[in-house]
Amino acid sequence: MKDEGRNFLLFAVFAALILFGWQFFASKYLPAANPPATKIEAGKTVAVASSTGPAGPTAASPQKVRDRAQVLRETPRVRIETRNLQGSISLKGGRIDDLVLSKYKETIAKDSPSIRLFSPSGTEHAYFAGFGWSGDGVTTPGADTMFTASAPVLTPAQPVTLAWTNPQGQRFAMRIAVDDRYMFTVRQTVTNPTAAPIKIRPYGLVSRAGVSPDPDTWTDHVGPIGVFDHGATYDITYANLQGKEASFIGKNLLGNIGKPGDNYFDSSGGWFGFGDKYWLAALIPDSGAPMHGGFRAAVGDNFQADFALQPRVVPAGKALVTTAKLFAGAKETNTLDGYEDRLNVRHFGKAIDWGWFEVVEKPIFKYLDFLFRVIGNFGVAIIALTLTIRGLLFPIAQRQFASMAKMRAIQPKMKALQERYKDDKTRAQQEVMALYKAEGVNPLAGCLPTFLQIPILYALYKVLLLTIEMRHQPFVLWIRDLSAPDPATILNAFGYLPWHLPPMLAIGIVPVLLGISMYFQFKLNPAPMDEAQKQVFAIMPWVLMFVMAPFAVGLQIYWITSNTLTILQQRLLYARHPELKVPTKK
Repeated sequence: MKDEGRNFLLFAVFAALILFGWQFFASKYLPAANPPATKIEAGKTVAVASSTGPAGPTAASPQKVRDRAQVLRETPRVRIETRNLQGSISLKGGRIDDLVLSKYKETIAKDSPSIRLFSPSGTEHAYFAGFGWSGDGVTTPGADTMFTASAPVLTPAQPVTLAWTNPQGQRFAMRIAVDDRYMFTVRQTVTNPTAAPIKIRPYGLVSRAGVSPDPDTWTDHVGPIGVFDHGATYDITYANLQGKEASFIGKNLLGNIGKPGDNYFDSSGGWFGFGDKYWLAALIPDSGAPMHGGFRAAVGDNFQADFALQPRVVPAGKALVTTAKLFAGAKETNTLDGYEDRLNVRHFGKAIDWGWFEVVEKPIFKYLDFLFRVIGNFGVAIIALTLTIRGLLFPIAQRQFASMAKMRAIQPKMKALQERYKDDKTRAQQEVMALYKAEGVNPLAGCLPTFLQIPILYALYKVLLLTIEMRHQPFVLWIRDLSAPDPATILNAFGYLPWHLPPMLAIGIVPVLLGISMYFQFKLNPAPMDEAQKQVFAIMPWVLMFVMAPFAVGLQIYWITSNTLTILQQRLLYARHPELKVPTKK
């Protein structure tokens, strides 16, 4: 009786920790799905604002923030027109400061505006890129310099050259080209027709006002990101740049170990910039030119990534040409990997924070993406992926079920041994182990498929969490975004009641189906001998239902499918071996 009371107390504590502690743990280490792009109100599906855009709070005060359309009209511009990008380049300063990702929408509503990545300085959520030169004793173009353009429109078939000549006659030109995805190539040329040499240092920058609205978590880094000579770093945060905590330790120009706030590195090649959950703006200096680059913070929530090449001398009558690239767009897995291979952009695929399980996650994504392209429905592709995984694990699962069935069959004998030696725990354990040996039962054999499924489930979780390919993908009926939680929440009558529910109580129909599938799966498992353990297993499916509610519907579909297949496999085993359902007599 004493042991039963202790076990029940442990069960109560365990259940309380799951119910009340999980939400804090998950929000910090396991971010859930995107907030639903739609919600149910009065029985109708309506769009809500998305939090996956790149815009963050601006550092400027409200009276200083200006209307974007007015700012865009104030300066002459070169239009940008590609199948994935729309926007313009300001001839004042030569900045790429107006960019919209026409392929992606803010919400799933039909009239939703496209994702805006770049916006001019002085506007809300200012975010832009620029290239230029610095030099002592040389008049170089600046932020207020008015360039002339060789063409009014920049397209993949038509590069544009921005040019300006200083009073000394030195000509500065930027030839800007763009491909049909998200990569800009900027070739900077300095022509020196004078009789004296000049020393010039080309640079590039990406500047943004405010931090990303996407959370920076242990499983998904959001913020400053880059690849330098030491490899990819996810250690620098916006808080680092503001000096609120220790930053990534690197080396500065003098070779000294960095201190908090030192976020600059010497490197040859690589890339760096600012990453959101789905979007990226990154500078890619010429891999053959040593550069000094990194991150800094300005007054307020203003941040900048910039690089400068080593000073170069331009002899009299000669010209200096340097080339850099700018990626500004969506973090599409195949696109990033393609740039890494074709343009030799080192570790560009690591713009997505795959983490330690990349070796498992990447193949799962590639196969899931293949299935989606063949089937055309991402939800059905997830089901097909589940069938494939469970098919590969079928032989192991059969061993698991056979072991579990044998455990179920010998439970009366185990109960009799425990009753006989209830005053001698050591002897009882020895007799149970002897029984396992005599009946050919391995109690740990049933755990192997579960352990194999854990990295697969986590890898799929990361794939569905990080990859943009599932964003805003519909499944069936009311499920119009597999990357978001189920919007059909039951506890507020599907939106008819104006109650705001915390994530764990926003139980939709799909999480309920998940709980039901886990309930029937648990029912087929051998019942524990201890009464407290029986209570734990009885309530566990419904606890997990609440735990999984905030996660992406796509992940829940995988789990429901997996549970259903498990039940079918167990029933198949019992149908082929009915003797396993009959407990062994005492």
